[in-house]
Amino acid sequence: MVLRDLIGDVFRTLWAHKLRAFLTMFGIAWGIVSIVLMVAAGEGLRQGQAEQARNMGKDILIVFHGRTSLHAGGTRAGKLVRWEYKDVAVVQAESPDCEDVIPELAQVDVRVHSNYNNAAFLVTGSFPQFAYIRSLDVGEGRFYNWEDMREGRRVAFLGSDAAKQLFPGQKAVGETVYLNDFPFTVVGVMAKKKQDSSYDGWDVNKVFIPFTAMQRNFPDKPPGTSSTFDQLLVTPKSVERHEACKAQLQRSLARLHHYDPNDKEACPIWDTVQEAKAFRQMTDGMKYFLGAVGIVTLLLGGIGVMNVMMVAVRERTREIGVRKALGAKPRNILQQFFIEALIIALVSGGLGLGIAYGICALVNMLPMPDFFAGLLPTWSSGAIAAVLLGAISVAAALYPARQAASIDPIEALRFEAGG
Repeated sequence: MVLRDLIGDVFRTLWAHKLRAFLTMFGIAWGIVSIVLMVAAGEGLRQGQAEQARNMGKDILIVFHGRTSLHAGGTRAGKLVRWEYKDVAVVQAESPDCEDVIPELAQVDVRVHSNYNNAAFLVTGSFPQFAYIRSLDVGEGRFYNWEDMREGRRVAFLGSDAAKQLFPGQKAVGETVYLNDFPFTVVGVMAKKKQDSSYDGWDVNKVFIPFTAMQRNFPDKPPGTSSTFDQLLVTPKSVERHEACKAQLQRSLARLHHYDPNDKEACPIWDTVQEAKAFRQMTDGMKYFLGAVGIVTLLLGGIGVMNVMMVAVRERTREIGVRKALGAKPRNILQQFFIEALIIALVSGGLGLGIAYGICALVNMLPMPDFFAGLLPTWSSGAIAAVLLGAISVAAALYPARQAASIDPIEALRFEAGG
């Protein structure tokens, strides 16, 4: 029997048992769909959260001030610790694994108004690197620069929603915004930004000014002094060096303020790098778990193919006997049943891949929550599904085919179906 006739015979047999073939193919297709969709959902969640983390900032350590909880060098516990402007240069010099060490000072009760509207926004001052570190993309104009810093210029960069409220229907760049009646020239407006976490409010509702202008016009309030500020923003030179950077800045600040470097209450740190690693581990674990569930489903589909083929061998025992009596060789019988099982598995697997990628494409056309990037099938998940499908198909096809090929023709001719 030539290959064309063999394949034709296989399809005629499948068509004669349409329901059985459909249910078997559905099991395989559902296994493939499960693997692709589950891994795609895990990848979409991981990328969505990673994007939200990037909107928060570029791998930053946010170092808050606190109170000591341990005795150190004769200093009592409970001492209030506040960072000072002179700390910045010292910590930067003593922390070679840290890329940037910058201060941030913010005030919530600054009266903000323009010639068009009033508003209540948080006003925050820092260094020019703040825009890069905190992912403040420029929509119009520019962010304040070092020349603005050195000269203490009264310039302001507005969050996108702040600009809309202060200058409704107007171009904000070049206009004047008044902070406690101090006139500040608007030099830029932030691009629209999605954000699901913050330590002091949404960036779209803030006014950003140079640190020197902030210290001069809106200094820290008691018990702070004119030289203290709220928090340090620190970035490591690489993700791999972030633990070393963290340890160095903790030691430096502890030495400057005379507390135990192991006192976490004196120096609370929001470590976004560590959070990102922990979240990645969680999403990877979820992705592997969901993938394992899909693989189990696929294995069950493979077992279904094997069972169906075993039933087919039993039902066609007399046919096999007749073919062998007419001169068919065992390898011809082996080929027929092997190809039949293989076609069931491969066709259903191909349909499963097509359905899965189609579902992903349709779902991704819908609006997604900020923390979820959609169903993102990866080439690796498709390749893994295809390899698993191939292995399961061969395993599911080989055993029934060998059973069929090994049937004795004399016994087969005596066989009665259902007997």
